Amino acid sequence: MSPDQGVADLAGGARGPTQPMDPVALDEARQAVLDKLRSTLASAVVGAELAKGDLCVRVANEAWAKAAKVCRDKLDFTYFCHLSGIDWMPHTWPNPKVVAGEEPTEPAAPAERVTGSAGGDTRFQVFARLHSISRKVGITLKADLDDVEPRVATWSKIFPGADWCERETAEMYGFVFEGHPNLAKLYLPAEFEGFPLRKDFPLLSREIKPWPGLVDVEQFPPGYGGDDE
Repeated sequence: MSPDQGVADLAGGARGPTQPMDPVALDEARQAVLDKLRSTLASAVVGAELAKGDLCVRVANEAWAKAAKVCRDKLDFTYFCHLSGIDWMPHTWPNPKVVAGEEPTEPAAPAERVTGSAGGDTRFQVFARLHSISRKVGITLKADLDDVEPRVATWSKIFPGADWCERETAEMYGFVFEGHPNLAKLYLPAEFEGFPLRKDFPLLSREIKPWPGLVDVEQFPPGYGGDDE
């Protein structure tokens, strides 16, 4: 069962069991949404993918807030599900497994950046998930953010539920949501520096202690954070 059908079942629970929507009808419903977005936002729709039972639409950064309003006011996507960020930078850290008697693995050469559904032109993207109870479909909206100064308009005045998600995303990825009333940190101390969910954030625990569950791991030297025996 798809995520969209799961929400549809919950929405129809008070009226009795709902029948699964025909896949063709679902695709037609999603195509109608995409057509409306393209007719309303025009060139601001820079990428779209209708595949794998879902709809993903990438919009221009400057149209991020307008896309939310169009989805809410013209397409009846009134249920805000989630908002977060993506860092498409390829991982470059070495294999954390250090075998006794062997040299640590050297970092691999950077791989080609792949940006997933609906494409992308930058390292960072913001994405959000909305659902329409009346249409019984969901949509994922995405927008590219600048690699050096990732900024985008806030959704907190359009979907109040985005307030908390934007604070979390700002704290973990360093994105600035312009117009947000208070991007105060949720988890980390005020003096904490860095953004833990960025791919280039140094995870020192991977360099200091071995991963749990690994075998043949080189032990710490005596007196270094472990048993001295």
